[in-house]
Amino acid sequence: MSTSFKFIRYEEDNGIGVLTLDRPDKLNALNSDVILELKTCLEEINKDGSFTIKGLIFTGEGEKSFIAGADISEMQTMSKDEAYKFGWMGQNVSLLLEDMSVPVIACVNGFALGGGCEMAMACDFIYATENAIFGQPEVKLGLIPGFGGTQRLAKVVGRAKAKELIYSGRNMKIDEAVACGLVLEKFATKGAMLTSAKKYLEKVSYNSPLAIKLAKKAINDGVDLVTKDGLEVELDCFSKGFQSEDMKEGTQAFVEKRKAIFKGC
Repeated sequence: MSTSFKFIRYEEDNGIGVLTLDRPDKLNALNSDVILELKTCLEEINKDGSFTIKGLIFTGEGEKSFIAGADISEMQTMSKDEAYKFGWMGQNVSLLLEDMSVPVIACVNGFALGGGCEMAMACDFIYATENAIFGQPEVKLGLIPGFGGTQRLAKVVGRAKAKELIYSGRNMKIDEAVACGLVLEKFATKGAMLTSAKKYLEKVSYNSPLAIKLAKKAINDGVDLVTKDGLEVELDCFSKGFQSEDMKEGTQAFVEKRKAIFKGC
């Protein structure tokens, strides 16, 4: 990583990227500077859609908070135009997470409120500790979610549940978050969660990176379409796999009863 950052850290451990929001004194709250750093970092990680890492873990520094939301002190004085730009920047970062070429796991510790919940939902799935708390409390400030919360939450938990949560602005503890499908798995400690995420990404890395990218695109692009149209998306991605070196290597390795060595092309 050629760029240095003030509010985030990016490290690679055995080919797995770990992106940590490092602003614990503010409970890792998002302001314009933090969002810009996230955008720059994610663009550099995923430059040209290359497979330089096996997967990405997104987490927050400390035990208290993943991301406690947007920085209210900054938002308080924003004009409509400034708020539009701020929301656009946040949505752009969420799309960078969603469209990453490799699997992305949000590892949530403590608060994931407002923009924090929205950033977690933009990842492929969420692991969380037992002290995790999720919510979209924006209505309590006279606002609504602006980084994708009204859209992604409804897709994950259903329209009625999303409306109930957003209208009330209430928080969800871990068991409810698991029960409604927001969180895939809960862990006793942050360390156990990060270890499990790394093990999962290590296991996935033995598969074709290109096939994972195509599968991710088929799911993301087709999930909201009617089945017939979604199948067209799937068929397009399916057929593209047959042009790849990974497909040739995978099928040949199967016939030869050996382990495939994929290159992601």
